[in-house]
Amino acid sequence: MNALLLAATPLAPLLLLAALVVPALRGRALALLWLAPLPGLACAAFGTGEPFMVYARVRLTLALDQPSAMLLGGAALLWCAASVYVRAYIEREAHWRFAAWWLPTMAGSLGVFVAGDLVSFYFVFALASLPAWGLVIHDRTQRAWAAGATYILMTVAGEAALLAGFALLAAFTPDGSLAIADVLSAAAEAPLRDLAIAFVVIGFGLKAGLVPLHVWLPLAHPAAPMPASAVLSGAIIKAGVIGLIRFLPLDVTPAAWGEVLAVIGFVTAFWGVLAGITQQNPKTVLAYSSVSQMGVVAAAIGMGLAAGIGTTPQSAAFYALHHVLAKGALFLAVGVAAATGGRVRWLVIAPAVLLALGFGGLPPAGGWLAKEAVKAELGNGLAATLSALSAAGSTLLMLHFTRRLAAGLAADATARPPPGMLLPWLALAAASVLVPWALFAPAAGGDWASVLTLDALAKAVTPVLAGALAVLALARWEHRLPPVPEGDIIHLARRLLRVASPLGNALARGEALLRRWPVAGLAMLVLTAALGFVMMGR
Repeated sequence: MNALLLAATPLAPLLLLAALVVPALRGRALALLWLAPLPGLACAAFGTGEPFMVYARVRLTLALDQPSAMLLGGAALLWCAASVYVRAYIEREAHWRFAAWWLPTMAGSLGVFVAGDLVSFYFVFALASLPAWGLVIHDRTQRAWAAGATYILMTVAGEAALLAGFALLAAFTPDGSLAIADVLSAAAEAPLRDLAIAFVVIGFGLKAGLVPLHVWLPLAHPAAPMPASAVLSGAIIKAGVIGLIRFLPLDVTPAAWGEVLAVIGFVTAFWGVLAGITQQNPKTVLAYSSVSQMGVVAAAIGMGLAAGIGTTPQSAAFYALHHVLAKGALFLAVGVAAATGGRVRWLVIAPAVLLALGFGGLPPAGGWLAKEAVKAELGNGLAATLSALSAAGSTLLMLHFTRRLAAGLAADATARPPPGMLLPWLALAAASVLVPWALFAPAAGGDWASVLTLDALAKAVTPVLAGALAVLALARWEHRLPPVPEGDIIHLARRLLRVASPLGNALARGEALLRRWPVAGLAMLVLTAALGFVMMGR
């Protein structure tokens, strides 16, 4: 049963994708999009830690540990809710084209949590990344094409870095095994270990949106349709998080790398807030919030590595689980708000405010428990101070989002959202609170006795109050803030490339080439297949 659930997690979306080829089945397949993530949800709930070996010669395996199970369950819930949302949001004539990109992206996004070896992990990681280009450019506007070009350029760069890191890791495995556990065990004494770690951090850091590799998020998320933005921010960037958790284990990664990751994480956390509060588009604000929150996750992982905390993978995964559900829900809320007016506005605004304050750590929202889960990593010394400031910044940024969300409500007092949009939003909003409460003790090792004390609750509320007061200042002075364009530093990079005209022209030609999906996508998939064949022949 465990083997069936593991295999069905990435295969179910691919089988439904195959059904789209048959015109007679196409209509039914589109109506069943929401069923494709259910095997992944069942795997997260009922799967065991026993690995399933697909190909014994090089130990190609599927496996599930506790951090992966948490993230898989959250991602599957988000994909399910967003798939229901798709039918009401996407125009009927565009359903088939959208589903053709949606399903392979889903397969890769869920598959990264069960891949147990280098080849299968790299393949599903590429599958989670490359087809998402079709989701970004779905609207075919100039903005969407430009965002898609940046997305595919950076995705290919990240895939190349990851391929180099995996090749170095595999090169020092003595028995030819490609199982992640075997590769990492051998890497502990490998002479090029630090170079391999650098490539891995670049590849996964780009996917997770760590500064300065974050620029694709605030470009791609606002350009994509609402359900695509939800899964891009909620689920797909968690491929980077699970990569950092899996490929930077405590017994392999030097403490110095943990310190580096912690610094990058905190810089990312604060940069996301500073850039986000200058934005007016609610989707762009959410994108920068995702940058900030992934910075906190990276900082927690880094501090855990630096301090030698063995429970960090579970804590970081729990924090990221909350982000999957809450951020995915808030992206869906933007679409619901645009179709909602009159007295039913509270169905959008009230839950959105609760989820927004949760990112700052306000009880009883799920974000409060998420922050409590990483207290061992971020609750002492300088890290505690930076974490509290980050929580206040998150509160400021997310309340700024709720103001922009309210401004986007329908002007027509009689406007009502279709049930296919309203119900997934409310269900996912509820899950973002209930799931962390249900898993805090059994999965994250949380201690209810310690977090429910008056002192602990006061400490949790203090940054939220500070962020709420800062909103008042922002409302008065935001017109004086220097504008930060979506993508921030990428615009500076483009100006510098224009100055260095020979290099700039060469890179411009390369970017133009990479805008062509068949070239970029096929190249990376061919590299993936070639890597697999080479390693299988060892």
